[in-house]
Amino acid sequence: MSDRPHVWLPGAGTPPLLLLHSTGGNEEQLLPLRAQLSPSSPVLSPRGTVLEHGMPRFFRRFEEGVFDEDDLRARADELAEFLTESEGTYGVPAGSWLAVGFSNGANMASALLLRHPESLAGAVLMGAMVPFADTGPSDHSLKGKRVLIVNGDRDPMATAGQTQTLAGNLRLKDADVEVRGFAGGHTIDPRQMPGIKEWISLGEP
Repeated sequence: MSDRPHVWLPGAGTPPLLLLHSTGGNEEQLLPLRAQLSPSSPVLSPRGTVLEHGMPRFFRRFEEGVFDEDDLRARADELAEFLTESEGTYGVPAGSWLAVGFSNGANMASALLLRHPESLAGAVLMGAMVPFADTGPSDHSLKGKRVLIVNGDRDPMATAGQTQTLAGNLRLKDADVEVRGFAGGHTIDPRQMPGIKEWISLGEP
């Protein structure tokens, strides 16, 4: 098993959650979301392997809002490999993960969907931006993948334009995308949790 720092919380429910933290967070940051979104789900929460001024991230950037897309591709590939390892270690069905990411973690989740659609069943993206200028190979269909984008109406980073472009790019690849805005900035809005929980439950058999 990879020595990548991570937390594993077993559970008997579905879907298995992949929690992806924001810049400066770690594998503990989003763990409280499990109780709010899907309390019986197993959880895998890895730490980003890049440091920016000592703060963990999932990939490098040149400056705020300007991603190093080559590094993002490489880190998405690494995370896909880690998920495959984890599925074997923890007995999780391949590709059944629902990613729940905030900010940098949401951008990594989007990149993972676009680059390795077989790795995820879907994603909840909070404070999410457009990961790639080019959405990648046209044969990477996202048909059957559910995506919920939850961005603040006053988010200076994940702007309305970013939100629309991200949703459009995912829909072009046939993902089932829902966008929900809220009155706020670049944050996780606790008022959205009940709605996200309901959205997750509607995707389960």
